Amino acid sequence: MQRKHRLSRSRDFDAVYRHGRSVSTRFLTLYWFARPEEPGEPRLGLAVPKAVGNAVVRNRIKRQLREIWRARLESDAVDTGSDYVLVVRPGLPESAESRGHEWLAERVDEVLGKVAA
Repeated sequence: MQRKHRLSRSRDFDAVYRHGRSVSTRFLTLYWFARPEEPGEPRLGLAVPKAVGNAVVRNRIKRQLREIWRARLESDAVDTGSDYVLVVRPGLPESAESRGHEWLAERVDEVLGKVAA
C-alpha cells in the first residue's frame, strides 16, 4: 500500500476517532471520517493492540489487512476523500490463521458493507 493511502500521524488518528463514525463486527471495528478540507485518496490506519498477540502476530495481521485494503482500493469499494482506522479485536489472528486469507477478506468486506448501509 502506498504512503499516500496510509494514516501515520497521531493527530490524524485522533481526528478519525473524535469526529468520525464507527461500525463493529465480532473481529473488527472500523472508524471513518470524511475529510471536507482536503478531498482526495482514501487513507487507512491500522490499530492492532497488544491484546491481539505478540509483535510477530500483530505485524502479520497488519500485512494481511494492508493487502486486502489495497485490493479494495483498486476495485473502488472504498469511498474517496475519507480517512479510515481499522481496529483489530482479539481472536482475529487465530481465526484468520485457521480459516485462511479469503475468510479475512470476507470480514473486511463485512465491516465495509456496514459502512455503506
